[in-house]
Amino acid sequence: MFLRRPVMDIEAWSPERSIKKESWKTVLTLAYQSLGVVYGDLSTSPLYVYKSTFAEDIQHSETNEEIYGVLSFVFWTLTLIPLLKYVFIVLRAGDNGEGGTFALYTLLCRHARVGTLPNGQLADEDLYEYKKDGISYGSNKGLGMKLRSTLEKHKLLQKMLLILALIGTCMVIGDGVLTPAISVFSAVSGLELVVSKHHHQYIEVPVACIILVFLFYLQHYGTHRLGFLFAPIVITWLFCISSIGVYNIFHWNPHVYKALSPYYMYKFLKKTRRDGWMSLGGILLCITGSEAMFADLGHFSQLSIKIAFSFVVYPSLILAYMGQAAYLSKHHVIESDYQIGFYVSVPEKIRWPVLAIAILAAVVGSQAIITGTFSIIKQCCALGCFPRVNIIHTSSKICGQIYIPEINWTLMVLCLAVTLGFRDTKHISNASGLAVITVMLVTTCLMSLVIVLCWNKSVLLALCFIFFFGSVEALYFSASLIKFREGAWVPIALSLIFLAIMYTWHYGTLKKYEFDVQNKVSINWLLGLGPNLGIVRVRGIGLIHTELVSGIPAIFSHFVTNLPAFHQVLVLFCIKYVPVPHVGPEERFLVGRIGPKEYRVYRCIARYGYRDTMIDDVAFEKDLVCSIAEFIRSERNDQSGGPPCDDDEDRMAVIGTSSRKMWADEGGDDVAVEEVREMPRRKKRVRFVLPESPRMDREARAELDELMEARETGMAFILGHCYVKAKAGSGLVKRVVINVGYDFLRRNSRAPTYASSFPRASTLEVGMVYHV
Repeated sequence: MFLRRPVMDIEAWSPERSIKKESWKTVLTLAYQSLGVVYGDLSTSPLYVYKSTFAEDIQHSETNEEIYGVLSFVFWTLTLIPLLKYVFIVLRAGDNGEGGTFALYTLLCRHARVGTLPNGQLADEDLYEYKKDGISYGSNKGLGMKLRSTLEKHKLLQKMLLILALIGTCMVIGDGVLTPAISVFSAVSGLELVVSKHHHQYIEVPVACIILVFLFYLQHYGTHRLGFLFAPIVITWLFCISSIGVYNIFHWNPHVYKALSPYYMYKFLKKTRRDGWMSLGGILLCITGSEAMFADLGHFSQLSIKIAFSFVVYPSLILAYMGQAAYLSKHHVIESDYQIGFYVSVPEKIRWPVLAIAILAAVVGSQAIITGTFSIIKQCCALGCFPRVNIIHTSSKICGQIYIPEINWTLMVLCLAVTLGFRDTKHISNASGLAVITVMLVTTCLMSLVIVLCWNKSVLLALCFIFFFGSVEALYFSASLIKFREGAWVPIALSLIFLAIMYTWHYGTLKKYEFDVQNKVSINWLLGLGPNLGIVRVRGIGLIHTELVSGIPAIFSHFVTNLPAFHQVLVLFCIKYVPVPHVGPEERFLVGRIGPKEYRVYRCIARYGYRDTMIDDVAFEKDLVCSIAEFIRSERNDQSGGPPCDDDEDRMAVIGTSSRKMWADEGGDDVAVEEVREMPRRKKRVRFVLPESPRMDREARAELDELMEARETGMAFILGHCYVKAKAGSGLVKRVVINVGYDFLRRNSRAPTYASSFPRASTLEVGMVYHV
């Protein structure tokens, strides 16, 4: 065992399987499951929307213009943003079935060369999922082509695009802090109506904190153990609030439906003016959790998410808000601040059961955003935009069910700090509202680029999209931002901290790679050493890990200079992530040769998508050796006849991890792979047997014999351990970022996944100082 290998559905992945049409039974099952995972946060918004809206800026009067205006705003906001924007438009922009802010960014990186991943190759564009949407590179015309070329030419615009995606990501993380706090706190606040006010002020915050600690403690068990409970809880909650809504409508005000007219929004703003505008920060909380429909797209399907929202969630929420408005339209005497909240509209006989269901629903809603935060941080780690963390996969079947201990406990501490610091829903809702609307604004901006660059639609259509939805979201954004001193500073502060961490890590990683490229060894240096590389060649395979996809890393020359001996077979091995969700097993490896055949030096690049999941598997070692053997067997004779080329990338071949199963070819030139089990240690050892075959030329047979002999001897793993320092003459900011920020993150981040999987007895670390 020396490396990790993607599993989940990847082992059964195939182009035919990915485009297979789902049955209605599957779609409805996914729709049912999505209710518990996706819509928990959105469905609990009636707990705090009206209370947050009427907290301070506006008052509920006997004319009912305020409550009718708020209902009208809630109805049209739910209709325009979650239903029209997300269900009918944004969900179509999934990156091969994956959603979220980073999915939009990687989708743009594939259709225009604006990505910042330094080790990209043209061969990556031949991956199936690169071309899955059927749109080829450069198919834009007119203004779309000009926009593409402008983005590709200007590095500053590419950095701005990356920062925009990172801001959206940071706000999602901030939402992961604020959503559990406001959901649980709002649910627990119902205790005010069932216990005395004197006791309520002493038990509300402690109970909320205990529930939050318990919620974050449960994360390490994985959502798959409790997932079967989530959907019934949310369905029960939606049935509960919709039933109460219908009861309140018919019992208190059957004519409340008239308030759905946009005219009441005009009357509301005309009467309340600036106070009404500021109250929009509370109204926008009715769409909190809408981004989860897109972020969790990879766990379900477009159709299932659309069905669940359109036929279950949306009608239930509208009935719930109409019911609350109907009750409040007949109750104008405000005895306390809470009289405008959710529980006051609940019939007194069922308040205790509703309170219990609300707390469970709040926990479910919080679970969804916490899991989403884990997923988006995993994507950032894969694309080099976040320090490496310990990612634990809690399910062997569903790749999205992961647990990150460091992030989990960080979220818990921040969530408790927000709850204890504010102690009311007013300030927490101000903070949550700004985080929610910022993510939506970022999605709108990125979607406008997707419409032009990926969908090849007109620039005018993209401008209409960003103007229509952007103006609505900008209105809510301004209303939230004006409350900066009243809690809205929290998501901004959190986002700046996480943005600094992410960009510092990305900048340091980029500079490190640039140093590798500038100091890589020329192929002429290798040729000058001769077939023995000027050193003693010992038996076995030497595996040198490098981040370079071309050239010879400086770590190799540094090693042989200090220790002039190396293995008879040398493999430069690179693990890289490409901007697609998954890479199929048949496209896993790129294998090539460095120098003439007699040098026995190979390059092997293993490619992974940013959603690929890895587990320990000894078969990966077998795949690696078999892929090299397959490359040797299938290599044409004319490729080795000419002089070696410095750009060996052009000579690389795609070899899948399943290629060892396809070695029988017409005449039977196959390599038998035999597994030998050692019972006491319960470990696998792989033995390769090369059968006799007259169809294989002698040179290739001799090379394969040597490869098999080297594999039987064993593998040694050479890892670089670099220290990155700012070079002399660097500016103050660069010295602080590299010498302090990046160095601190590097020392406190996890070692690469592959490094921890190498056998320690066969691993050698070579230290180098990088002056960038």
